[in-house]
Order: sequence, then structure tokens, then C-alpha cells
Amino acid sequence: MSGKTQQLSESVVIRSLRTFRDRYFPNSGFVGKSDLTSVEARDELQPGFLDSLPVDVQFLIMAYLSPADICRLGATSQYWRAMVRDRLLWRYFLLRDMPYWTSIDHLSMPQLEILDAPLINADESLDDREEGDDKGMESRFDYMSEYLKGCPSCRQQWLPSRPAYAVVTSFLQSLVASAEPRYAMFGPGMEQLDVSLVRRLMHAPDVLPVSGTPHRQINGIGSGISYLFNNQHKFNILTLYSTNRAERERARLEQQSVNNKLFSLEGTDDSGQPIYIPAPQVQQVCQVVDGFIYVANAEPGKGGGESEVAQIRALLSAAGGSASRPLLVLSCISREEPGAISRSTDTCRTSCVYMAKRLGLPQLANPWMVQDTVAESLSGLLDGISWLLRCSGVKVVGS
Repeated sequence: MSGKTQQLSESVVIRSLRTFRDRYFPNSGFVGKSDLTSVEARDELQPGFLDSLPVDVQFLIMAYLSPADICRLGATSQYWRAMVRDRLLWRYFLLRDMPYWTSIDHLSMPQLEILDAPLINADESLDDREEGDDKGMESRFDYMSEYLKGCPSCRQQWLPSRPAYAVVTSFLQSLVASAEPRYAMFGPGMEQLDVSLVRRLMHAPDVLPVSGTPHRQINGIGSGISYLFNNQHKFNILTLYSTNRAERERARLEQQSVNNKLFSLEGTDDSGQPIYIPAPQVQQVCQVVDGFIYVANAEPGKGGGESEVAQIRALLSAAGGSASRPLLVLSCISREEPGAISRSTDTCRTSCVYMAKRLGLPQLANPWMVQDTVAESLSGLLDGISWLLRCSGVKVVGS
């Protein structure tokens, strides 16, 4: 987001906050409405130090607080309860912070269409924050809920809790020895990046030790490689490349696309979208694996557009129509920029939220997650694998 756009957003939020305070809190200490009718009650409420600060300063304070701290601030008084509920404030937070979230999934994905809605006028924003108007507020765009649902630091509190029978079922499943989960890994990020994610995986014993090669073969594919997560949980990855190594390397160096031999193009649907059919050996893989890992190229200007979406859906459809098999998307770049801050920016990678939108993940019935990953350091990889194993019924300690 450009500095000009951000400055404009800040001015709009500050103007909304100032208009609200001037209208309902002219003395910045009490509400001049029906719930404070007596003179004695009004006299007892003295403005606090934070209440008396200029609105510009109050906005800066809120801009530096974490989401949890903003909610705690709202519990300190009627004034701050109303101020922190400003919808433009949370719309600003969404636009500011979403590009820096490192993961998103099917439960926490915000509704991006609400950000395309026109800005509300001042009177509408003010009416939404009047006491007792919660119902009207819920019927409009609730940017605060969308932010808290998607923000990695607080989304866990918003996830639906598991019913009692699910907890019991999970415990009983943990008592039964089961075969190691198998996942099919594919995608352009395995082939287009300067740093090979697959090679790094095979030579990173400090991250994911290789535990062996199983004997279960699949014609034309092989048996994959087994890894050990947390020195405790074995899982297997079957790597699906689009073509042979020589053609992949030539295409990478020449910045060209390859003839993907995993799929055959069968035409287009009524909306003009391509229709792909997986090759027979790939269909066999899809029917036996427990989930999928899609390695997306998150570097600027990269992306397969409609073909990416269609190929992901083709593999999920080939899994026998099971909507329970999870899809982990590793939104991958080769390496982090030298001297870059820990938070990603629009200039060095596609954010996980917009990667989910690009791949059409919100329209899938399968559980899915997008995890920012760096091929060179493998940062983010373990978080994605942990989610994938949990979706497969593995009881991961500490998750």
C-alpha cells in the first residue's frame, strides 16, 4: 500500500473519530444521552487523561496497540468502548495489516468483498456506535470481527471449539496405531524458484529429518520420501513434477512455461475456464493420499492464473470426491531480501490472503491453509506441516 493511500486512510479514520467524539462526547468524559440523565451522575464522571488527548494522538495510540490491547482499552470506559468500535478504524487495520499476515485458512479467511464496498458516511458510522445498536451493526460490514478472526495473533480465540464427542474421538484415534499419512506435493513453486524447496527438504535434518523410503510403490510415481516431524510423527511426501528435470531447468532459466505432463487440457467450461484431467498415474496418487501440498510461486509477477485454479480443482476432484482431504498451500519465495524486516511486503512476495484469493481457495469445500514459506531457510514450513498433520487426525503435541 502506497504512502499516499495510507495517509488518506488515516485522515479518513481520524475525521470519523473526531466527528464522533464532538457529537457524543463533547467533554471527552461522559455521554450526553439518556443513560446519564442526572446532574450528579454527570458530575461523578471526570475525563481521564487518555480521554482528553487530541483525537490524532488517540488514533496513534490505537495504531500501535495489538488487537487484544485495543479490545482491553475498550473495556476501560464507555468512551473507549465506543471509540474502538469504529468501523473505519478496523477497515484501516485490515488494509494495513492483512499483507503482513503469514498464514490464513478456511476458517479465518476474511471476506475481501467488504473492502471493495464504498466508504460509509460519517452519520452512518456514528449511528452504528450508539449504545444499544448492536443489531444494526451486525447487519452491516463488521470489519472488527473480520480482523480478529483472521489476525494470526488472536484468531485462535475465534475458532469454533470442538464438541465433546470430537475430543473423545480424537483420543480414541490416538490409541490406534495408523499408517503414516501420505501427501502429494505439486505446483510451480517447486520448479520455478532459484532455490529448490524439495532439495532443501531432503538436506535439512535440523528441520525435517528424512526417515526413509517406504516400500509402497505407485507406478510412474514411486514411493515418495518419509520425514519425521518433531522427532515423533512420520509422514510421506510424493513429489509430482510437471515434466523431466532437463525440461524444468531449461524452462526456469529461460523464464518460460513447460508442457505440464501431469494434466491434459480437455477444453473449457461454459464460463471459458480451462478444464484439466489428471494423467492416469496422477489419478492413482490422488486416490491413495491423505492430502495435498501445493507449492505456489509467491514472488512478484508470478502466477499461473486460471490454469493454477483449474489444476488444483482437478486434483481435488480426482481424490474420489472426498471434501475432507486437506490442501496446504506453501506460498513460497526463494529467499528473504537482505536486510528485510520480518514482515513481508507487497514488493517482495504475494501475501497469503491474496494468494488464497488468486487460487480460488474460498470456493473449495476442502479444508485449506496458505502458509508463507521461504525455500532457502524453510521458515514457515513446520507451521504448515503441523496444520496438515492435525487435519489428518495426528495428535501434534503443543498444537
